[in-house]
This record gives sequence, C-alpha cells and structure tokens, in this order.
Amino acid sequence: MKFAAVIDYARDPAKIEQIRPTHRQYLRTLLETGKLFASGPFTDDSGALIIYEAETAEQAEQILKGDPFHAAGIFLKWQIKPWKIVMGNPTMIPA
Repeated sequence: MKFAAVIDYARDPAKIEQIRPTHRQYLRTLLETGKLFASGPFTDDSGALIIYEAETAEQAEQILKGDPFHAAGIFLKWQIKPWKIVMGNPTMIPA
C-alpha cells in the first residue's frame, strides 16, 4: 500500500544542502528496494512530498525516521496518510 508523507522542513538552507546528497542516496536505496514510489521537495524548500510503499502507516513512519534528513533534524513535522492511485500519466514521471 502507498502512504503519502507531507513533510515540513527546518528553515536552514545550508544544513539542507549539506545533508541532501545523503538524503537522496537513502531515497535511491528505497527506490531500488521497492519502498519508494515518488519523492520531491516543494519548490520553496519548505518541505517535501514522499510516497512510500509499506504495509502500514507505522512502517511508513519508520522508513521516514530512517532518513538522514530526519536524523539531522530537518524533518520538523509530517503527516502520513494512505494514498490510492486512481489515474496517472507515467510519461510525466521523471527518470
């Protein structure tokens, strides 16, 4: 099942840029292991939307808490909700 996490970031652009490579490597690992559907920051860097593949919301939250951004205090708060795809255009998803 997919779980969408809407996450608010700390307002610390330097820290975000410092940790971002490690965060993105973590996301790549999740993608390769089938635990990530999609992710990306909001364009104002106020937070992100990450869609996890997990059995439960608790499992999705554990994946979120394993993220280097969480460990570094960049993830301030989040809301995780089950998410169901009804329609989509796969040609619009970047590689």
